[in-house]
Amino acid sequence: MIEGISIHHILTVTTIMFFIGAYGFLTRKNLITMLMSIELVLNAVNINFVAFNKYLYPENMQGHFFSMFIIGIAAAEAAVAIAIIINIYRNIHSIDVEDIEQMKY
Repeated sequence: MIEGISIHHILTVTTIMFFIGAYGFLTRKNLITMLMSIELVLNAVNINFVAFNKYLYPENMQGHFFSMFIIGIAAAEAAVAIAIIINIYRNIHSIDVEDIEQMKY
């Protein structure tokens, strides 16, 4: 499936994904959308690992192993972040970043 796609097309898509995620993280005020932006950045990195592995070292599987490791870390990060967001919502009744004054100090 990936044989017909050049590395330039994959890098273009992952660059766009990365910058959309970075832009979303820096500009959004909602904690859920910030979490989704972080996940978008991590998925762009995963695609880069697999693509570089396929084009540079097709006989090895290091890119796939790094991607699986990042997916595991992202799942744990998402679970912890959602638990923190739920706890914040229970205490403050808002998940906007600007409304969270208690966590500053």
